[in-house]
Amino acid sequence: MSTNNAADGDPDAEITREEATELIEEIERRRSLKGIAALAVAVIGISFSLFQLALAARSFTFTIPLPILDNIQVSIQLLQANAIHVAFALVLTFLMFPATMGGGFLSKAFGRVGGAVEARLGSDNPVTSLLDRVRALVRWAFVDPNRSRVTPFDVLCMIAAVLSAVYFLMEFPEIQDMRVFGLESGRPVTEIYTFLEPVLGGVPFISEYSYAMILGVVGVLLVLEATRRTLGFPLMVIVATFIVYARWGYLISTGTPFLGLLAIPELTWPDIVQNLWYNTENGVFGIPVTVSVSFIYIFILFGSFLEMSGAGQWFIDLAYSATGKRKGGPAKASILASGFMGTISGSSIANTVTTGAFTIPLMKRSGYSPEFSGAVESSASSGGQILPPVMGAAAFLMVQYTATPFRQIIILATIPAIVFFFGVWVMVHLKAVQEGIGGLEETTPMREHMKRGWFYLVPIFLLLYYLIIERLSVSRSAWFTLVALVALIAFIAAYSKETRAFLLGSLAVVFGVELASYTLAGTAVLGVLSGSGGASVPLETAFSVIGPRIGWHAMLASAITMLVHPGMESKVLALNPTIQESSTAAAEVTGRDLGENQLLRVGTFVVKSMEEGARTAVPVVIAVAAAGIIPGVISVSGLGPNLTSLLLALSGGSIVVMLLVTAVASIILGMGMPTTVTYIILISMLATPLVEFGIPLLAAHLFILYFGVIADITPPVAVAAYAASGVAKSDPFETGVKAFSLSLNKAIVPFAFVLAPGIVLLREKANAAELPLREQYRVVNFADLAEVSYSVPEILIPVIGVFLGVVALGATVIGTLYGHVNRTERTGFAVSSLLLMAPRLLSEAVFDLLGLVGVAVSVDALLLDLTLRGIGFLLFVVLVAKNKRESASTRGRAEGVST
Repeated sequence: MSTNNAADGDPDAEITREEATELIEEIERRRSLKGIAALAVAVIGISFSLFQLALAARSFTFTIPLPILDNIQVSIQLLQANAIHVAFALVLTFLMFPATMGGGFLSKAFGRVGGAVEARLGSDNPVTSLLDRVRALVRWAFVDPNRSRVTPFDVLCMIAAVLSAVYFLMEFPEIQDMRVFGLESGRPVTEIYTFLEPVLGGVPFISEYSYAMILGVVGVLLVLEATRRTLGFPLMVIVATFIVYARWGYLISTGTPFLGLLAIPELTWPDIVQNLWYNTENGVFGIPVTVSVSFIYIFILFGSFLEMSGAGQWFIDLAYSATGKRKGGPAKASILASGFMGTISGSSIANTVTTGAFTIPLMKRSGYSPEFSGAVESSASSGGQILPPVMGAAAFLMVQYTATPFRQIIILATIPAIVFFFGVWVMVHLKAVQEGIGGLEETTPMREHMKRGWFYLVPIFLLLYYLIIERLSVSRSAWFTLVALVALIAFIAAYSKETRAFLLGSLAVVFGVELASYTLAGTAVLGVLSGSGGASVPLETAFSVIGPRIGWHAMLASAITMLVHPGMESKVLALNPTIQESSTAAAEVTGRDLGENQLLRVGTFVVKSMEEGARTAVPVVIAVAAAGIIPGVISVSGLGPNLTSLLLALSGGSIVVMLLVTAVASIILGMGMPTTVTYIILISMLATPLVEFGIPLLAAHLFILYFGVIADITPPVAVAAYAASGVAKSDPFETGVKAFSLSLNKAIVPFAFVLAPGIVLLREKANAAELPLREQYRVVNFADLAEVSYSVPEILIPVIGVFLGVVALGATVIGTLYGHVNRTERTGFAVSSLLLMAPRLLSEAVFDLLGLVGVAVSVDALLLDLTLRGIGFLLFVVLVAKNKRESASTRGRAEGVST
């Protein structure tokens, strides 16, 4: 594939990695740091990852090994772990994202004031000179116009974030006491830092409020500021509005129609701050951050290791090997590649740009328009967050909020995700038929490609094994998979024809020595060397202990091999090019010729993966911290039941209206915001009302997640589509419109599975009438599938209907099937698509309209559902047969004319 720079004159050329990185940084407003600042980001990011790895390996009690001194035993509480987690993210945010580039409203207003004063008083006036100096000082303290320097304001924010984490670590007993006695019972700052007494002792504000109260206020403000920098001003305003509402919502009169339901009891600032900052149930350190600490970060780190190992490029090439020669092959390869990349990248923007840098130019060269090429890539890339087994961060939040094992989330999310990617596949195929677009002339044979990188698939299957077969927790599964991934990459890096004998021998020696140590002394070799050995144990017992640690032994044996053979190079492993660049740069700094040292490359792979994992995780952590404030306010104010009553009243008892309100709210709120934030906010407000309508809890959560994902490619914001337009050199708005049209099935499928839960493999329990609404459904098992009277009408037929429905939808959107589809046929395909995918949506809407005029209808819901699907199927068959016959007739006439 070509790697020419698009700037060289070829608009269809691939953009370079540097250009892709710059595009992502520009869209995400990240700094491009160098020197000490870049080193600080790397060190803090690696420390962040090491902290999370320690939690994943040892939970909240772990040991910090020191080379000379005694090891340090660390035991922390959940609130402390959450606080450290957020503090790391805050510090990295203030390093990586500028406060302002000088183009905002306040900056421009300040500039206009200065210009007006100078015009009125003259440039030599002392007031003008003073104002110029103030402007220069403000710019120095706050403004970073080129996204390239850390300002004094950033440093001040970082210090405040660190002080907050230190307080949680050093004064945790006081925090526990304040949970009982309130924040007012805490010590003032002058008692904690006695050296400040002469300076601050007489200041009323400092002596009036406790240090915990001040830190809580500052901490919430830091989260709001970090939210503004990473996620934008609108989300900061939404979160801040909820905080203001918590303080003054009591002013709403209970007698006001509808709005009276939003009235809440009066809360003081200490009450609010205590619940938002010193609580693991709600607020900043509530459930969302707990999920980030336990699940999200380790999976982001897993994705980073997989990407840096070279798996990303291998998956892209695999997609081309599988589909490149087919009709419309480049676009189909883009869909597969984006799906593969979605397993290792939780960001729609990063997925779009990194994959699109290869796929979009090839789509354009094959005949697709720039707008359609960008739309295909952004549409498929946004689906990475709903594609098992990894999915996005919101899937892990679903685990916590619904108390559902992650393996069950994988099961229920699989069919809708396949339907979505199949639907996009159908549309690009029909577009290829319409435009006469073929495939690539040359691609790497699948068998040859698999030989070069089969090992990249091992971690994915291993993760599924731990989750589904072994039924381990999410965090433990991710930890074991991550260890196996690093061991596998190290082993492959050390393996060659020249080194394989030495490598295998080293592994045998390392494993044998460790096994002998456990057999003879009951402890590892390091334990024997430190004098902590004990009684001998049977060989079987020793093997059961040592066997599961084979990954660590493989790492050690690989390191020994690469140390003995430093210049070796693996024939199959192709690490991410970033690794080679970083290892070469490190070699230049040390002044030694180590650029081709294999051990240095693998070490750089590990370190760089941890750094990139932290960089990727920062916006996610800030998002969950900020979004956690909203359910925190809803909980502390007692708003939840009233909000549910309000929404039920506004919907008028119509499930169709409630679903449409939820869908529209998800799309509007999700525009320009991470899916994680949209999900947290909306499940706090809308999940319960949906369940009140009889919708299964898991289906309701998945419904909200799907529409949060759609927001990434919905104009006018459509951040993923705009990122794709930057690669495709296309019109951003038109790219967004086409991306949304390609993802229409993603908008209809959620309605399908909430109204027909069998599509997501959910079944009502036998004793559902006796259970709370949230517990009335369960994931199906093999016995349910074997029960033909249930599985055929409620699973098989709806699933087949959904797949046929997306084909009909493709013909509607593209206007082609076997041949041209006219307007009348498009209308027919649209109706058949709705009847095949979500017939109950239509029937419920009709029943609601009849209910408005006082007509009550009682029918067998399942029988009506099957009847409507049957009608849709007949209409679909008739239209397909007609289109095929007309297409064949048209081709026959064309061939006759040609003859």
